[in-house]
Amino acid sequence: MMMDPIADMLTRIRNGVHARKRRVDIPASRVKRAIAELLVEEGYLRSVKFLDEGPQGMLRVQLKYLEDRQPVIEGIERVSRPGLRIYVDKGSIPKVIGGFGTSVLSTSKGILTGHQARQSGVGGELICKIW
Repeated sequence: MMMDPIADMLTRIRNGVHARKRRVDIPASRVKRAIAELLVEEGYLRSVKFLDEGPQGMLRVQLKYLEDRQPVIEGIERVSRPGLRIYVDKGSIPKVIGGFGTSVLSTSKGILTGHQARQSGVGGELICKIW
């Protein structure tokens, strides 16, 4: 039984990027799908596709690389976890690498980037940082 499915998702993406894979398959959930779609919008992933396989379906994530096969994702880090939830208010949303990275939050308005949450004036659970 998996204790932290979001950490598993981020680890699969991190391992796939380090191994220079074209795609990774991740067991699907609504939260993981929202995070993956947000990462596509922000330009960290090429695409996300839902496959109706198995009991819960799969997310097929196409990883993104630059022209010289350098990965777009340099680092991805889980912040809040089941044993230690990290919540931030709208004034303390962290900037990742001075604004060059992205923080992902679960808010009352859905899964948002740190920038979107600041603009909306909401805080929430700090899920991960990506750069």
